[in-house]
Amino acid sequence: MTTSTPVAWVGLGKLGLPMARRIVAGGLAVSGFDLSDERLALAREAGIEPRADLGEAVEGCPLVFVSIPDDRALTALCLTEGGLLERMASGSVLIETSTVSVEVSARVAEAAAERGIAYLRCPVSGNPVAAEAGTLSAMVSGPREALERAMPALRHFTKAQYWLGEDEQARFAKLAINLMIAVSAGMLGEALTLARKGNIGWDAMLELVGDSAVGSPMVQYKVPPLRDRDFTSTFSAAQMAKDLDLILGCAHGAGVHAPLAAQMREAYGALIATGHGEDDYIATVHHTERLSGLPDTVPVAGTEG
Repeated sequence: MTTSTPVAWVGLGKLGLPMARRIVAGGLAVSGFDLSDERLALAREAGIEPRADLGEAVEGCPLVFVSIPDDRALTALCLTEGGLLERMASGSVLIETSTVSVEVSARVAEAAAERGIAYLRCPVSGNPVAAEAGTLSAMVSGPREALERAMPALRHFTKAQYWLGEDEQARFAKLAINLMIAVSAGMLGEALTLARKGNIGWDAMLELVGDSAVGSPMVQYKVPPLRDRDFTSTFSAAQMAKDLDLILGCAHGAGVHAPLAAQMREAYGALIATGHGEDDYIATVHHTERLSGLPDTVPVAGTEG
């Protein structure tokens, strides 16, 4: 049974669709918009009311969520004539969940304020599996009162919501977290390659890493696919490269020395150039192995050549 608070969701991709589905499962009515007919069909199967017209999707919805790929998409959606902000009602709340630059986000904030729309920067940390489970973490900045209004929907797909301030703090926080993930992926690639060179069994080293002082949730999450040498993407090397571009731009603008970010951007650039851009971002492992002269297939424990 749905409640009387209608929600609009714009962008029904790998993260957007499961997040919107969680809201439906929580009892709220959701209308969805996407440029892809295939994603709209999947939305209908999930109990979301698909809308082919953006204006129809947001009409009568006091809460409008957005999940889209990048700065260009957000600019086209919000800052062009006839775009989302012009379709939303004054007094409504825009909750933007994507990973985008501070600069474009600030432009959206200014345009939203001119139309009397409350704007929440609400990037999420997690992957489609976490979105399906409702265990994403949300970094939020913007009007605190708007966050309270968004919570009846937001709580259905997030396990935690961190309000960080009134302005672009959430954008800085998401880029900082993704920097740590990228550097951790590079660190893991070098560590596992070094262990292979030392003739340590693959499974034994993965177990040790997951159990060690550096066995963060991110590392532990990646141990099972690494055990199977499965580099199927939950978040691709190309996507991480895009985020590192944002990170470097943000760091340079803020006067932050970020050599690790630059080094990891080069590593992901190399993965893309060698045809591995759609591999998972943890493909830093097989990238470092190849550079070190190791084969993709790991031998039986204790028999590395």
